[in-house]
Amino acid sequence: MDEKVLQWPLSWSAVWVGTLSAVALALVFGLAAIAVGAHRVGQPFGTWREVSFLALAFSVFGSFLAFALGGWVAAKVAGLRRSETAMLHGAIAWLVAVPILVVLASMGAASYFGGWYGGLAGLPPAAAAQVFAAAQDPAAAMAARNAALAAVTALLLGLMGGVVGGWMGSGEPMTFTHYRTRRDRAAAGGW
Repeated sequence: MDEKVLQWPLSWSAVWVGTLSAVALALVFGLAAIAVGAHRVGQPFGTWREVSFLALAFSVFGSFLAFALGGWVAAKVAGLRRSETAMLHGAIAWLVAVPILVVLASMGAASYFGGWYGGLAGLPPAAAAQVFAAAQDPAAAMAARNAALAAVTALLLGLMGGVVGGWMGSGEPMTFTHYRTRRDRAAAGGW
């Protein structure tokens, strides 16, 4: 049985440009949120009730839109016209951005990204000791849990944004049934 392997094209320069675009826009959203007072810089929150709607909007839309731009840029720079390869480029741009965000967060730059990426930095040793001794200070354990949950949420929204941005960058219609009719349209000369 002879199987033909088809490789998807991957443009690393497009991935890097998309990654840097996403990280730059995440920084812009984070700084804008700080400028309008949407985030409490350097102060971990204890409960979700303490998070304002403006902070939530900046964080949710900021993370999603930053990586949607990154995926769109990666697809456009690569010149991709198929949604599958464009979405792959968007997802890989997100994948490359995650270690960059972890390094930036560990260097103390997490607050510039709006606070939601603060959970990527981990805890300093003194705070980690408090978390492990949660019976002594349950507020520290709750703050660490909420920071990690916020970082996971921001990362997953970023992944979704990268994939959607890549799809938008391909120029193909954004319907889930388009792949079924793609061959028929090409045969009819309409595409």
